[in-house]
Amino acid sequence: MKRLWTIIGVENVAASFKWYQTLFGQEPSEPGHDYFGQILDTDGAVLLCLHAWGAHEHPTLTSADLAKPGNGLILFFRVDDFDAALSRARALVDQLTEEPNENPATGTMEFSLIDLDGYYVMVSALPSP
Repeated sequence: MKRLWTIIGVENVAASFKWYQTLFGQEPSEPGHDYFGQILDTDGAVLLCLHAWGAHEHPTLTSADLAKPGNGLILFFRVDDFDAALSRARALVDQLTEEPNENPATGTMEFSLIDLDGYYVMVSALPSP
C-alpha cells in the first residue's frame, strides 16, 4: 500500500486547519501542533498536511516570500458530497475561482477556489458507483 502526504506551507496552521475542515464538512478540532496539522478523512487517511512556513528549516518551506504558495501545484480533491461542498466553499470565499462546470476530461462536476494562503483548490464530484 502506498499513500501520498501532500504538505503545504501555511501562514497560520490553526486558521488553515479550520478552513479545510469547513470545506470538507468535518467536525471542528485542533491541529496537533501550532506548526503542523493533518486533515484526515473519516477512515483516517491523510487528505492534506499543513506546515507553518519556516518551521524545522525544510528547504522548500522556508518562507512564502521565497517560494510563492501554489506555484506549480493544484490541490485536487474528489468528494462524495459535491453540492454540500459547494455550499461550504461559497461560505468560505467571496468568489469562486471557477464556477461549477462539467470537466470534459472526467465527465464530473467541479469548481475551484483559493485558500487562505493562495493555493488553488479544485473540488471534483466523485462519481456514483
